[in-house]
Amino acid sequence: MSDIIRLLPDSVANQIAAGEVIQRPASVVKELMENAIDAGSNRISVHVINAGKTLIRVVDDGCGMSETDARLAFERHATSKIRKAEDLFSIRTMGFRGEALASVAAVAQVELKTKRKEDELGTYIVIASSKVESQEPVACPEGSNFAVKNLFYNIPARRKFLKSNTTELKHIVVEFHRIVLTHPGISFNLRHNESDIYQLPVVSSLRQRIVNVFGKTVNQHLIPIHTDTSVVKIHGFIGKPEFAKKTFGEQFFFTNGRFMKHPYFHRAITEAYLNILPKEAVPSYFIYFETNPEKIDINIHPTKTEIKFEDERSVWQILYALVKEALGKFNIVPSLDFDNPSPIEIPVIRRGEKVSPPEVPVNPDFNPFEPKKEMQSLHYGDFRTRTQKEALKHWEKMYEGLEQEPWKRQQEIKHNTTSDIQTKGISFLQFKHKYILFAVKSGLMIVDQKRAHERILFEEFLQRFISDDITSQQRLFPVSFNLDPADLIVLEEIKPDIEKLGISWKKEKDNSISITGIPGSSLISDPAEMIRALIVEYKISESDPTANAREKIARALAQVASIPYGKPLTAEEMRDLTDRLFACKEPGYTAGGKPVFYILPLTDIEKQFE
Repeated sequence: MSDIIRLLPDSVANQIAAGEVIQRPASVVKELMENAIDAGSNRISVHVINAGKTLIRVVDDGCGMSETDARLAFERHATSKIRKAEDLFSIRTMGFRGEALASVAAVAQVELKTKRKEDELGTYIVIASSKVESQEPVACPEGSNFAVKNLFYNIPARRKFLKSNTTELKHIVVEFHRIVLTHPGISFNLRHNESDIYQLPVVSSLRQRIVNVFGKTVNQHLIPIHTDTSVVKIHGFIGKPEFAKKTFGEQFFFTNGRFMKHPYFHRAITEAYLNILPKEAVPSYFIYFETNPEKIDINIHPTKTEIKFEDERSVWQILYALVKEALGKFNIVPSLDFDNPSPIEIPVIRRGEKVSPPEVPVNPDFNPFEPKKEMQSLHYGDFRTRTQKEALKHWEKMYEGLEQEPWKRQQEIKHNTTSDIQTKGISFLQFKHKYILFAVKSGLMIVDQKRAHERILFEEFLQRFISDDITSQQRLFPVSFNLDPADLIVLEEIKPDIEKLGISWKKEKDNSISITGIPGSSLISDPAEMIRALIVEYKISESDPTANAREKIARALAQVASIPYGKPLTAEEMRDLTDRLFACKEPGYTAGGKPVFYILPLTDIEKQFE
């Protein structure tokens, strides 16, 4: 029997290695930008066409390479960064394995022009599928110019699994952020097709670079942090809790100038924010660690984004204490709910003023369900006097001591509520500018006004997608504002669909857009805030694999265009909202699965008066 084990050809071995290092166009951008930084560049320009699928060009003004080095750089494990095994534990460069260029050349067509300062001519080399097709002298500027064309052209299966141009471009922007945020002394440019996405000049501070990347408004959100211990030096910025977002995207750890992912350290930050962060929000942070390279291990992941610290528990405790101290120093404490009325009203008594016993008038005959004419237009905004506040205490006491029952699922809702709802002749009460209360046969119906409107709009928007019935409020004066480049990419992605829902906009210079129309059935007073919130909600809904693109857009827009909490409603508005809700196919839950209403059984109410 003949031997069956064979050595793989270098081209095949390189393709296998490329599967770990080069996963998508963003991986190529990352590796080439890191090489440019290691070359001592002052300017780095990145130009991608079709989100990097057609072309990725990275140009730098670094030290360049000799003719021999230019050829050798594409060999596996050829590097100028380390010489011996011990060097792996004192790494200060971005690259060190000598795998990146070999991996890129194995799965793409690569052209390189490079020249050193002391050379009269540079080198032009063309490689495809790990094979050198040509190499010759060329006149070119000092530095290196890499052009990576037709990524995965020789591996159709890999190319087929690349996502849309919008998705791949978002990944490129993420990698771009991770590099530019730790090198303020280098100017960067990112260009997609014929449009500039980022033009970042050299700045004197990390804070200024953060502002240049994420916009001027982020400057007032940043809280500086700094500590220098024998274990680690930590500096950077954390975000104020009130500006926390629902999506990830502004969470960055850097160690010795290199971006890293570290869930353990992320938990230290979230625990420091405990009880002061809005629900479902994620704090922003830009945190830079500096430590002895011998105390960390970078060589544990192909993409070098995971770093192991020698004493991670100590670093965790230092980080937690630092963030906690910074939040305390800036007087950021758990917020109080000032919407809840104080149980005791204490008047201010001035000197010389006569003190008299408090008078608390009570109307024992108050009945919120009595169908009186004046109740038809009554809403929470009318309950302002002390007498009326006391009357409302009957409602508050009704809930005290009640066991919190789980929300009934959709089956029970369909059978027990829709037939029970007859709003004609019913009195409505708005409670806390948030809930609509009215009597039904089985008890007290409590409807969340925002969620109810969300459900209504969601089904309306889905119907518009089907019917192509576009209803839009055209604005006499368009609203212009700037967007983060990454958010602009998302907006471009969903533009065809949101136009069918009545949102019309056009791109202006730089990263500015102009809103010319909004949905006809929505309650939108600030179109700019609507667009920003729509992008945030769409990013959140992207994680739902069961929803298609249009459902995600309809869900996101319904959330931002619905009636807000705190808005007073007339009796007629409450009646209309309720009628429209129970005309929906699925009135009991929002598109995101949150309950819309609850029935407090009459038997439970009667128990409180036994």
